[in-house]
Amino acid sequence: NATDLEIQSKADDSPLTKADLQANAVIETFLNKTPYPIISEETKNEAFAERKNWEHCWIVDPLDGTKEFIKRNGEFTVNIALCSNGIPILGVIYVPVSRELYYTDVHNGKSYKSVLDEHHQMNREFFGDTDLIAPSKTNTNKLRIVGSRSHMNQDTLDYIKAKEESFDEVEIVSKGSSLKFCLVAEGKADVYPRFAPTMEWDTAAGQAICMAVGLRVISRDTGENLIYNKE
Repeated sequence: NATDLEIQSKADDSPLTKADLQANAVIETFLNKTPYPIISEETKNEAFAERKNWEHCWIVDPLDGTKEFIKRNGEFTVNIALCSNGIPILGVIYVPVSRELYYTDVHNGKSYKSVLDEHHQMNREFFGDTDLIAPSKTNTNKLRIVGSRSHMNQDTLDYIKAKEESFDEVEIVSKGSSLKFCLVAEGKADVYPRFAPTMEWDTAAGQAICMAVGLRVISRDTGENLIYNKE
């Protein structure tokens, strides 16, 4: 809808559309029925003094890839994660334009991609074996690096150049939003380097989906898994 593209600017100068706010309101009507508090990009969040006592919390980006939404290229997503003591234990990423739904069964170490019908409904059972996804096997000759359609800074270019010295072929796979995590989880890319600033709602759902298939989402500084509900 054209009215959804009325664009404002946030304090950090990133775009904000009506769709972000409306999607956030809808998502919160469901999550507010659970016993867990919510951290969302489009909500004034509690101070850390309050949040630090949360054992569980939802982390939500109601419209990840706002720039992609504005460009109408279809590469925007809805990200919802549930974290337990800082660790993502459930992740859902939905791509409204393609109707692709990525989700996890963390306890059994499985992630799935299901395509919903034209009404955005699942017309069969969730967690079907035919919808399982898995990362690709290691290829010592070719490396597929996920890049951003909106962010490709010098650090990323330097990273790519360094990898070109170690592999016979380096391919850049461009995607927007949290789809970059999904590409690695389903074996369409091998690594997703991120040097630009990022927020917890950008990564939590994607991390859950990746962790369920045996991948790690780590801090380059510490080498440790990213954790959530930080100060």
